[in-house]
Amino acid sequence: MLAAIAILSSVPAFAEDLPQRKPGLWETKSTGEQGEAVAKQCVGPGTDQSAIGGMTAGACSKMLVTKTATGYAVETECSMGPVKASGSSVITGDFETSLRTEGTTKISGMPGQSGPVERRLVVEAKRLGDCGPGQKPGDIIMPDGKVISMPQAPKP
Repeated sequence: MLAAIAILSSVPAFAEDLPQRKPGLWETKSTGEQGEAVAKQCVGPGTDQSAIGGMTAGACSKMLVTKTATGYAVETECSMGPVKASGSSVITGDFETSLRTEGTTKISGMPGQSGPVERRLVVEAKRLGDCGPGQKPGDIIMPDGKVISMPQAPKP
């Protein structure tokens, strides 16, 4: 559950009010106190909007996006049952070849947790090129090669 809350609070890079990433294969490196994770995702039109819609599904009461001189500032408030998370992030990049998100999330209400904890996360994403053969928009390719399929964007 901690991972889900952290993801909900760190997904501002895909909020509706932000530009969408250029379609293609993107590599994302997430670095925080708990280590580093790298994954690839085949991005198509609407992939980012679909991801945020599917993940938040009413869990976030606040997702405020503000354009700044150098990128975007994002504030979120999300909850899943007794677990609450509030986050703030700064996003920079061109959304065509790269982007970087630096964020802090405060999490409270975790079972066995004596008080709120604060987590910092840096997410760096870069476009590698076109998606590979057999990859479809939304597919996430884990370091071990396992593919996780995300929901498809609704057709207009």
